[in-house]
Amino acid sequence: MFTIRVYGILKDESGRILVSDEFIRGAYYTKFPGGGLEFGEGTRDCLKREFKEEMNLEVEVLDHLYTTDFFQMSAFREGDQIVSIYYWVKALEPIKAPLRETPFDFDERELKMYEATGETETFRFIDSKDFSSACVSLPIDKVVADMIREK
Repeated sequence: MFTIRVYGILKDESGRILVSDEFIRGAYYTKFPGGGLEFGEGTRDCLKREFKEEMNLEVEVLDHLYTTDFFQMSAFREGDQIVSIYYWVKALEPIKAPLRETPFDFDERELKMYEATGETETFRFIDSKDFSSACVSLPIDKVVADMIREK
């Protein structure tokens, strides 16, 4: 079985890179914003939907950056292989979602979301000079972070 994930790389005007800090199934992860492809959905539409759902943010999906080219077992679904697709994205409006300075700095609303769903997330920018594969948690994200760092 395959799980397809679609992620967006968003840089602000100063070159900082947006990440999502998430608490999922009892563990902390820092990753790129995005999520799972739903049946009947294209990858670009998926990414637009995910940004709208997670950040209430309209984005334009730009160039394709990377698609997983190695085997990666799912960390959450035994027997599933993950295929992740990454695009550059551009915000079409100011970001309204709360942005944090500190990793995993969840506010009261986000903590209530955790109580209700067992998952929560918040967002922050990382300065490009400080950004590396060490800033993200997931193996495929680390590959993409190295690609961003090289550019």
